[in-house]
Formats: sequence, structure tokens, C-alpha cells
Amino acid sequence: MTDAPEDVPVEHPKSGPADRETAGPLDVAEANSVRPYVDLGGVKILPRPELALRLEIEEGSKRVVAVALDYAESTLQVQPFAAPRTSGLWHEIRAQIVEQIARQGGTTQLVDGPFGPELRAELPVPEGNAPGVRIARFVGVDGPRWFLRGVISGKAAVDPEAAAKIEDLFRSIVVVRGSTPMPPRDLIALHVPASVQAPGTGATI
Repeated sequence: MTDAPEDVPVEHPKSGPADRETAGPLDVAEANSVRPYVDLGGVKILPRPELALRLEIEEGSKRVVAVALDYAESTLQVQPFAAPRTSGLWHEIRAQIVEQIARQGGTTQLVDGPFGPELRAELPVPEGNAPGVRIARFVGVDGPRWFLRGVISGKAAVDPEAAAKIEDLFRSIVVVRGSTPMPPRDLIALHVPASVQAPGTGATI
């Protein structure tokens, strides 16, 4: 009798809402091509009143590593990643988030949210601020050959009305995976929209 090799990856089923293909987050092939999306490369964002867009830039490489959307007194940070065609990444990535937050002295709770399993986290406030905790929600959706991660903070982490607005915003995002071969977990390239000249401080849409 031989043991199974330890380096064989475990394939997890895809995680996401049952109506993802029609209600979002959408793949670019599922989206209405005539809608006035703001093109950020790996994701497209539908403008709406009072929505502010900020791009998070990595200092060394100057590449865009995340998109932050400020809306309804809340912030939704999103990142699109390449994923396998048939299996999902959210189960594995959730476990890593739990470990990271525990190392920071925070706590997490797994709950059943509007997109499937999500993590509700309590994070210690950085030194120099008044003592307390910051509440955040970590959500994830496995799509066709991509995974979209969202981090919700601000009012939508605790207030149902604000949460509904941010959840609708997350649903409206379109992911553009592209046809280039990419290893799973690689960040799908993001870029500054053509209407914005100088990256770094972000833009308002």
C-alpha cells in the first residue's frame, strides 16, 4: 500500500452565487458590450453617481495591483486573478487570509454571504490610532478561468443598507481574463484608464 503523493493539488469546486452568469460579477463574454464601462484592463467598472475610483500602485514596479472603489461611505477593493478552467481558488485563498489575519492579531469568522462563503474579520488598528478594531469583509467569486477577490470596509462592513449597495457594485464588475496563458493565482494585468494621464493618486469616475 502506498501513500498518495503530497504534492498533488486538491481541486476545489468553484464558489459563487448561483446566478453569477446573469447577475454578476460577469465575464467579459457575458457582459453587455454597449454599456459605458471604464476599462481598467483586467476589470471593467460601470460608472455610477458618487462612485470614486482609486488605483493602488506598487511602489517598486509602478504596476497597478488593485482597484479601490469608494461608494456608500465604504470601500470595495478588488483584484482579479487567473484561475483553472474547472476548479476554484476561493477555498484555498480563504484559508490563507485566515492565517494572515491571525498573524496580525486579528480574528475571522466564516459566514454564508450573498456570494457564498465569506470571511468577516476584525483587524487591530495600526499603532498611532485610537485603540480598537477595524471590521472588514472578504468576498470571492470563481468565474470562468478567473477569480475575483473583494475586500469590503467602512459602513458596508456593518450596515445592511450600505452593504446592499456595495454588493450590487461588486456584482456589476466585469472581469476580462484575456486569452494569454497564465498560471493560476497570477494577478490579471490592470492599467490606468485612457482618460487618466498620471497614475499614482487615482481618479474619480
